[in-house]
Amino acid sequence: MERKHMSAFLLYKTLAADQPPPAKKPSPQVTVHQHTHLIFISSLMPSSLQEDQFVGGEKCLDTLLKELSGVNNSRERASRLFQWLINPIPAKAFFRETWEKKPIIVQRKNPNYYKGLFSTAEFDRILRQEDVQYGVNLDVTSYTEGKRETHNPPGRALPYTVWDFYESGCSLRMLNPQAFSSSVWSVLSFLQEHFGSMAGANVYLTPPGTQGFAPHYDDIEAFIIQLEGKKHWRVYTNFAQSEIGEPILEVVLEAGDLLYFPRGFIHQGDCLPDAHSMHITISSHQKNSWGDLLLKMVPAALEIAMEEDVEYRQGLPLDYLTYMGVQNSDKDDPRRGKFLSRVEGLIQKLVQYAPVDAAVDLKARDFMHDCLPPMLTPDELASTVQGAPARWHRGQTKDVGSPITAQTKIRLVRAGCARLCSDGDVVSLYYTTNNSRVYHKEEIKSLEVQVENTDAIEFLIHSYPKFVTVGSVPCDSADDRITLVESLFERGIIQTEQPL
Repeated sequence: MERKHMSAFLLYKTLAADQPPPAKKPSPQVTVHQHTHLIFISSLMPSSLQEDQFVGGEKCLDTLLKELSGVNNSRERASRLFQWLINPIPAKAFFRETWEKKPIIVQRKNPNYYKGLFSTAEFDRILRQEDVQYGVNLDVTSYTEGKRETHNPPGRALPYTVWDFYESGCSLRMLNPQAFSSSVWSVLSFLQEHFGSMAGANVYLTPPGTQGFAPHYDDIEAFIIQLEGKKHWRVYTNFAQSEIGEPILEVVLEAGDLLYFPRGFIHQGDCLPDAHSMHITISSHQKNSWGDLLLKMVPAALEIAMEEDVEYRQGLPLDYLTYMGVQNSDKDDPRRGKFLSRVEGLIQKLVQYAPVDAAVDLKARDFMHDCLPPMLTPDELASTVQGAPARWHRGQTKDVGSPITAQTKIRLVRAGCARLCSDGDVVSLYYTTNNSRVYHKEEIKSLEVQVENTDAIEFLIHSYPKFVTVGSVPCDSADDRITLVESLFERGIIQTEQPL
């Protein structure tokens, strides 16, 4: 078989519950158990497959980010970066067949594939140069003889103590590495736009022959990226510590490999005796389910229904406590059926009062607060407020004042950096450009928008990625246009086509 450098052979293994395992044994480093639905990607791809569908190729991260800086649309940048993350699986196939459904393994036999994302050298640099606090930015953990322990002392995590913990067999978990690493920040700021929800990360450094965490499950979609060394992973389906059962898959990830599994899948990882492990877990879609949307929507729908529909304001039966409630749940009482039927009818009727768009805006507002600020390229910085020419020069200020005119061309700095929302009384523009790299370190950022300016904001949002002239922004007057645009520019929400 002809082999092409840096490509991968797609071998799909889907084992239905009523089918025996295939006769051919899997790779010694991957055990696929019966009743498993997963995709295993090995390291070679026949030349007959169309490589152009695997956008991103096998480039180092620095090269990829430089290429993406020349892409005009941030949504396209995000899409291409995600494709690089999961190559060689086409992204559309991933979201159609795998996302929220089953685990997937990509083994590349290329230890440098994720080089530049994070490393032990970067870990050490951060300990030396940054204010890393135990319990806030770093956890020291161990898992021995079925017992998980956390060993965090108070205060700053300094190399002398941290590396002593490591030598003693403890695992190190760095929380929110994007606060310290520009590479992780850059990747996550792209991915959050692709997922439409917060993209987070933790870095795990584990000594040889040890395990840092008990078997557990998470409420996230997890992408395990092996950066250094190797780690033995087991993934399960049903959570019961006393009867956890056999894993549905086992795999040894080596540097350059990827393991994805959906929320709710129990998992555990341990190091082999001959190698340490560093991996980064990239997460998304936390608290981003239909149920989370309904948590926003149903209380608001009830408030509206109680205002507009007398049926929701009618009093409960005087004697309902005598036949409803847990103490009466086993009673054979016809009044219970009538009561439950009334509840069902009210719930069904509630749909017509559901403020769906308003509830989505509440979710969007939370997302804007969760987001990392966009990491701008040098060219983008030069055309935003951060690159404006105003400065102190030879004892006096220089270039102060707005050079923005009706002919200035502008656009949002990112497709998803701002969101127009209304709570019924006030229209606000929420934005991410002044967010902190530390999760929720600051309050959500917003700008109150006058009703007469909402069309102008919508125009700018929907015009992206095109640059439009200030004069084309639909406002009542030229002065209003300049005032609005200056306000957006000062907050970093828009950029100019050329540096001011």
